[in-house]
Amino acid sequence: MASAAEQLAANLNFSAFSKAEDLKKRIWFTLGALIVYRLGTYIPMPGINPDALAQAFQQQSTGILGLFNMFSGGAVGRMAIFALGIMPYISASIIIQLMTSVIPSLEQLKKEGEQGRKVINQYTRYGTVLLSIVQAYGIAAGLQTQANIVVNPGWFFTMSAVITLVGGTMFLMWLGEQITARGIGNGISLIIFAGIVANLPSALANLLELGRTGALSTAVILIIIVLAVVTIATIVFFERAQRRLLIQYPKRQVGNRMFQGDTSHLPLKLNTSGVIPPIFASSLLLLPVTVANFSNTEELPDWATAVVASLGHGQPLYMLFYAGLIAFFAFFYTAVVFNPKDTADNLKKHGGFIPGIRPGERTAEYIDFVLTRITVVGAIYLVVVCLLPEFLISAAGVPFYLGGTSLLIVVSVTMDTVAQVQGHLLAHQYEGLIKKSKLRGGKRGR
Repeated sequence: MASAAEQLAANLNFSAFSKAEDLKKRIWFTLGALIVYRLGTYIPMPGINPDALAQAFQQQSTGILGLFNMFSGGAVGRMAIFALGIMPYISASIIIQLMTSVIPSLEQLKKEGEQGRKVINQYTRYGTVLLSIVQAYGIAAGLQTQANIVVNPGWFFTMSAVITLVGGTMFLMWLGEQITARGIGNGISLIIFAGIVANLPSALANLLELGRTGALSTAVILIIIVLAVVTIATIVFFERAQRRLLIQYPKRQVGNRMFQGDTSHLPLKLNTSGVIPPIFASSLLLLPVTVANFSNTEELPDWATAVVASLGHGQPLYMLFYAGLIAFFAFFYTAVVFNPKDTADNLKKHGGFIPGIRPGERTAEYIDFVLTRITVVGAIYLVVVCLLPEFLISAAGVPFYLGGTSLLIVVSVTMDTVAQVQGHLLAHQYEGLIKKSKLRGGKRGR
């Protein structure tokens, strides 16, 4: 981690940043787009009683609504036009990626390069619309079952709510794509990042208020702050960790000259799955509790009531299933996004090989073996990072925004964005060197 920090300090050149006009335009565009997103989280959906909504949301803020409220930047708690957030797009993207490994036609599209990716992106947009309609209808129907939240319940409210929420999600999807193309960083990730960061000050204020009122002791608050710092440092270390496989290329002859074989590395990230495992694990575990809260608990059988109580936030069974689902999705998503066989075939096509390993099937088996071993470490890292803050959340009532999942998203997106800024700065410096060399060559020619 120290070497990475030294490299970061060496690459940052503020004089180069002041001269990189294109980079500054991209940053300003990104900031402007995120401001538009934040404004949309305060525009309420028509037909909602805000006082009744706030009271109902307060009762279920520890369920899946609290989690979605974190990802939507508080839009769910205010039932704003961006209440669905960008989650339908993420869900559709994951479903399409799963289908590409099952359906041969989609797998072939994935291999066709840029044109194939455009078709897959279009399918993802269609899936986003479909998921948004289903979720928006569910929200509209759920709101009408609660007393006094909807001013005028009925089909007109349902239609207007579906149109509003689906339109908000589609606008966010378009905005994320614009940030990716014309801004800096991954647009979808930055939208989630902005929603979490925007609510961090209020989360910290609530934490300090708990300390002021005596609900939390000063020692507990200090432990929370130290744990957050340690968690951030751990995330930085493990997100940068790689296992590099040595790749060699044979000697080649061009004309009468013999060129020495090159060597390179195949980097395998310790955490290939990113933040997907904790997001999906949290959603699956909190869903039964939220459904039970919306329904009449007196009508549930005794066994269902016991299961719901055991899966409550902070319960031992919840923690056990949470850890197991994180580990499962870490392996599952890694298998979806990284194919050892395709990597081995590409190496063989370009003449590369791993020393001591036969090209082709043996190389694919070796890469899969190494990837499985490091994914075990990555899964343990995700479980520890996401589970330790959960104990504090359940014991002290700390908001979701100070949990491991939110810190993981914030740190990961920050690192990716800083890396892209560095890339633009290095490209600008390289272009400047080329222009200078051309000018010197022209002067010498004269």
